[in-house]
Amino acid sequence: MSSTPENTVPAQHQSFLAFDYGLKRTGVAVGNRLMNSATPQGTIAAEGDARFELIAKRIKEWQPDALVIGVPTHPDGGEHENTLRARKFGRQLRGRFGLSVYEVDERYTTTEAHSYGAKDADAAAAAIILEQFLRSLQ
Repeated sequence: MSSTPENTVPAQHQSFLAFDYGLKRTGVAVGNRLMNSATPQGTIAAEGDARFELIAKRIKEWQPDALVIGVPTHPDGGEHENTLRARKFGRQLRGRFGLSVYEVDERYTTTEAHSYGAKDADAAAAAIILEQFLRSLQ
């Protein structure tokens, strides 16, 4: 997995599926470089293999070139237990689906989604994560 310096994302990676990982719920969003925007696609409320089965359906539906995950950290950038969980999730995605996985700092994305009045804060947070990633490519 890699962070998102603009020169590390190949130009052929045009469409992306993004995830706001949580223990019980994972928000999903889709977006692309052309529109430079992301759209929430709902939340997967499942754990373990059931979560990956539902993710597989989303990947089949959207056919992304790569995946993006939000990685939470402390306000000072320090890692914590959920940082490690999110990175493990990213490794599992790469291993199961054979797609590149890019990481984005997701501090405050759920709070931001709530501030917008999002009905599905997890999916809205995934869209914010993906839009941050897309902006980093410009």
